[in-house]
Amino acid sequence: MAKINPALFAACILALLRRADAFSPYSNFKRDGKLQGIVSNLVRPASVTPTISTAEVSSPEVDSFEHADALVCGGGPAGLLTAIMLAQKLPSTSIRVYDRLSEPPNPDDEMVWNDVAKFYLIGLGGRGQAALKHFGVWDEVKKRCVAVVGRRNWEPDGPEDGVERVFTKKDKKVTAQVLPRDKLVGVLHKYIVEHYKDRITLFYGHELRPLKFDFSKGSQVLVEVSKCSAESSQQEQAADPAVVLCDTENIVYIATDLLIAADGTVRTIANEMEKADQRRFAAMNPIKRLFAGQPFRVKRFVDDNQRVYKTVPLKVPKSWRPDINYSARSKGSKTTFDALPANSDGSFCGVLLLKKDDEIARADTDPDVLRKRLDADLPQFSALLSDDVVATIAQKPVSYLPGFRYAGPRLHEGNRCLILGDCAHTVKPYFGLGANSALEDVKVLGDILSECHNDLTQSVLEFSRRRSGEAKALVRISRDLDRPGNLGFVTFIIPLILDSIFNGILPQIFTPNIIAMLQRQEYTFQQVGRRKRLDRAAQVGLVTAVVGSVGFIVKASISRLSLLTGLKGVKLWASVCTLCSLAVLGRNIAAPFVFRVASNVTNSRTHLTPLRHILKKNNKAANGESFLTPLGFGNQKDQEKKAETDAERG
Repeated sequence: MAKINPALFAACILALLRRADAFSPYSNFKRDGKLQGIVSNLVRPASVTPTISTAEVSSPEVDSFEHADALVCGGGPAGLLTAIMLAQKLPSTSIRVYDRLSEPPNPDDEMVWNDVAKFYLIGLGGRGQAALKHFGVWDEVKKRCVAVVGRRNWEPDGPEDGVERVFTKKDKKVTAQVLPRDKLVGVLHKYIVEHYKDRITLFYGHELRPLKFDFSKGSQVLVEVSKCSAESSQQEQAADPAVVLCDTENIVYIATDLLIAADGTVRTIANEMEKADQRRFAAMNPIKRLFAGQPFRVKRFVDDNQRVYKTVPLKVPKSWRPDINYSARSKGSKTTFDALPANSDGSFCGVLLLKKDDEIARADTDPDVLRKRLDADLPQFSALLSDDVVATIAQKPVSYLPGFRYAGPRLHEGNRCLILGDCAHTVKPYFGLGANSALEDVKVLGDILSECHNDLTQSVLEFSRRRSGEAKALVRISRDLDRPGNLGFVTFIIPLILDSIFNGILPQIFTPNIIAMLQRQEYTFQQVGRRKRLDRAAQVGLVTAVVGSVGFIVKASISRLSLLTGLKGVKLWASVCTLCSLAVLGRNIAAPFVFRVASNVTNSRTHLTPLRHILKKNNKAANGESFLTPLGFGNQKDQEKKAETDAERG
């Protein structure tokens, strides 16, 4: 049988592919391991880099256009910090920022920020703070923040006064700082105006849409910009982009050397990238499609644990601490409440989380019905709300949490366009990872620009390679922590219990729970996922070994007992059960006396021991942490923690 020449065979395959449509310069994005790369390398010089076909958005012919060094689509926290980063990394570059919303309010205008329930709060943890420090804006942001140093939580059937815990440096290396999301935008806006007025131009009320990602032989991106108008507030515009109307006639065309999309869940650029890839794949013949790799898409998960919320203004009594997080939930988590400090004078912004089909989860509900629900499920907070406030809460419509989304398998289009922040990865704000991971993206991009000596093409491709996997890992991990019912018990509760036990017994081998690991900025999200998979495998192995050993010992002991007593069958097992019952009864009788002797000894695994009901009765333990702030997880003895905190402050 004749031997087939591999190079000749590869050449024939490529000829078939090119017959449908020729390759055109698209990007230098390498897709290692793809069959296309293997085939192409057989018939071309090694110096040639694999390319994939370009994507082009349907658009009219453009005769004249402006030029811009760099464009940022989106004027939120990530977008404005990106503009600051580019101004610092590329000194000779001018930057334009376009946002559909109106200009943010002054961060120091108390008339604006006194309405604490109008703006939702975000918690800046280690990742977000590190990014802001890296670009020199953290001091300005911190002046407008409130430090959250602990938590007070009410559990169903728990202590009437709840359980309060103050964190120490041992618990949390970085203290969470809280401020309204729009105030953070205002601080960054003010910083740009004061420091980069000649370098960064801010355009509010404008919409940007890409037309050609490979304009000017791949060295530019062509976009169109139209002016928008809206009579609604910035908060309403952010919640519902449809209220913003944009002019479709007076359009300006701009060719930019760099386009960075940071427009959050609007995803103007990402959606166009997805459509472009759909058209590109649809135009391919079946054979070429086999070697084209995966198309760009935004992975949209179905929300199987959907919650809606209403914001609640709250003023806590002077006897309550103004610098901790307050939370409570009803039985079955039908009603959940979480409040963070809006300022240092005791004003809090609370979030009332409800199931979508709840009778009070809609606008214009009966205030009396809402009051009865609050009295029944959240009596500690209901007493702090006046009838007028309850009526206002009942009247307002609900807001929706974002769904889980991530873009991939790449975060770029062509050589000069990339996406970052929430438009690349969207999670629910339960663990403080949304804004913090978006700001971290900007820091990573700045580091890559330095590593690539400000080469824009290399920086775009390297950012896509480095952060696309992070976007996927972050969203998948976060979603596993938000599954409903029994699935959530398997993906969330059981792993937390296992991590608490094994990290307490063998901290040198097993890492803390995944919530705590996600807050550690020295770990990437992919590293967290890999480490927890290793932990889980080791835990299952150890549990299997222990259960097997215990089974062997029990079997051997029963055999020995049978030889000594002469008992067999039912009589033997009845004797064993009687002895076990007596042992359990003796332990229950002795437990209160043991507890009195060891009343000052508790640890992070208290809530997993058989003495849980005793500890709970004595206000020594708390279960869980807030799902809306990056404040950590676990238990420690509260009095001991308070003493350590006071010593550190002293």
